[in-house]
Amino acid sequence: MMDYFHLNMDRDHLLSLSTLGLAHLGDGVYEVMVRSWLVLHGKAKAKDLHRATVKFVAAPAQAERFERIQPMLAEDEADVFRRGRNTAPHSIPKAASRAQYQTATGLEALFGWLYLQGRTERLNQLFAALMEGE
Repeated sequence: MMDYFHLNMDRDHLLSLSTLGLAHLGDGVYEVMVRSWLVLHGKAKAKDLHRATVKFVAAPAQAERFERIQPMLAEDEADVFRRGRNTAPHSIPKAASRAQYQTATGLEALFGWLYLQGRTERLNQLFAALMEGE
């Protein structure tokens, strides 16, 4: 049986996955981390949790926060981010610019890529830097 909470996918398999697939998974990983952070830090009342989550996971917020971690990325991480960013989007939400949406997609691809390798410590390091000052 596959353990979906403790993955450790090999590099060759990871390279064969679609970038949008990585971003789709990374979007979920990032949102779970934001939701956990909000609840654990008491940053929102129960009735406002959804609104607070959306504030952090929206493309403009992700794009702005990405600048905080860009200098921290290893070469392979930066490559995954660029691959995600350069993927042609099918549509762009009206609340985000094309550049913001592409940056957010790159960030999500990176989070999906790290998650599939089981690199939770690295995910936590990057997420902590993204949330610094909140």
